[in-house]
Amino acid sequence: MTKTVVIDPVTRIEGHAKISIFLDDAGEVEDARFHVVEYRGFEKFCEGRPFTEMAGITARICGICPVSHLLAAAKTGDKILAVKIPAAAEKLRRLMNLGQITQSHALSFFHLSSPDFLLGWETDAAKRNVFGLIEANPDLARAGIRLRQFGQTIIEKLGARKIHAAWTVPGGVRSPLSEEGRDWIRDRLPESFATLETALGLFKGMLDDALKTEVEVFGDFPSLFMGLVGKDGVWEHYDGTLRFTDSEGNIVADGLSEDNYRDFIGESVEKWSYLKFPYYKPLGYPDGIYRVGPLARVNICSGFGTPKADRELQEFRDRAGGVATSSFFYHYARLLEILACLERIEGLMDDPDLLSSRVRSTGGVNQLNAVGVSEAPRGTLFHHYQVDENGLLEKVNLIVATGNNNLAMNKTVTQIAQHYIHGSEIPEAMLNRVEHGIRCYDPCLSCSTHAAGQMPLHLQLIAPDRTIIDEKWRN
Repeated sequence: MTKTVVIDPVTRIEGHAKISIFLDDAGEVEDARFHVVEYRGFEKFCEGRPFTEMAGITARICGICPVSHLLAAAKTGDKILAVKIPAAAEKLRRLMNLGQITQSHALSFFHLSSPDFLLGWETDAAKRNVFGLIEANPDLARAGIRLRQFGQTIIEKLGARKIHAAWTVPGGVRSPLSEEGRDWIRDRLPESFATLETALGLFKGMLDDALKTEVEVFGDFPSLFMGLVGKDGVWEHYDGTLRFTDSEGNIVADGLSEDNYRDFIGESVEKWSYLKFPYYKPLGYPDGIYRVGPLARVNICSGFGTPKADRELQEFRDRAGGVATSSFFYHYARLLEILACLERIEGLMDDPDLLSSRVRSTGGVNQLNAVGVSEAPRGTLFHHYQVDENGLLEKVNLIVATGNNNLAMNKTVTQIAQHYIHGSEIPEAMLNRVEHGIRCYDPCLSCSTHAAGQMPLHLQLIAPDRTIIDEKWRN
């Protein structure tokens, strides 16, 4: 008789989910599923609202990555207005996104994931968290907290708030950076670089020995990788074109426009999760599995275009043997991206456009259908709006990073479970390893949960004596 092991809830991720592990008669793992059990439905209740409100509305999807939705919504709004935003506005948007990537990656690495491999997989769960890290290594924990604070404060200096800053708008942004804000960023950069270099050295040292098994087991499989790239394939986080590469580093598709995303991205659904399953259309479902986010961006780009990050990128690729196919390397890729963000922030500090007052273009409704794309910390984010002549939303579709990674997350959970779980006796440390496979992707479930088509529903009408007098299914 088959058995099912359920991990509910999965901890130290943004949102709520559960994992079901299916055992065969011999007690071996047959399959595993990562269920996203939240339902929020942002796409539907945005209908009827003015498209100009979408930055403010969709930012409320999540308190961890609101900037990502601010930017994607504003870029979609730019297209509806059919305006070219001022150069200053683009640079300011880029600066905010660099701060967002920095703070989000710092949160993921130092607060959510590192307690597992720095404190040990078998450490008491009550201590295997950021508070346990503070106790064991207070200097590192404090540095990680301050690195995240650096990114959050960049957001605040630009948008007046760390979370849900009503700053990006269709046509540009509301205000420039102040001189005081620029000076603060400059002053904190040296400390941020030092923290990042310490974390990189520590993690690379562990990869050589202590984490060798995790690299081999935590989601190491061939897949496609998707993300934005800039001119000559350089790492990109705000604009550019879409690229798919395979696990050998070959370019599968390049120069793709988000406007045509339906031509190459399909969205499937399963009855056991509210999270959709995007896939690369030419390969079909589920063979068109791809990964997004820091690991994908690092794999698909020709380089970062900044000296320190490019040196680290070469070492990263040497360690991975070329293309990094292990999802455990997401942690490594996050540290590389923070370094690249810090270098790009540093490079922007002398740009006079950051203080320019010309930060917004205006226009009316000139396009009724528009798609905006941006790289969120967790990966590629699409906003697709259809509006009427008055700019009221008729249809909304969001494809978020966590959704793009859904097939890969399920494959990762299965691979880890098959390696560590044998029989029905499962130590807590083994369950933690299965959970950590999800943490590698740093999923944001609040962003990702909405249904496509009708939500599966099973309705039972039960009499007072607990007998079922009627029941219906809607699939």
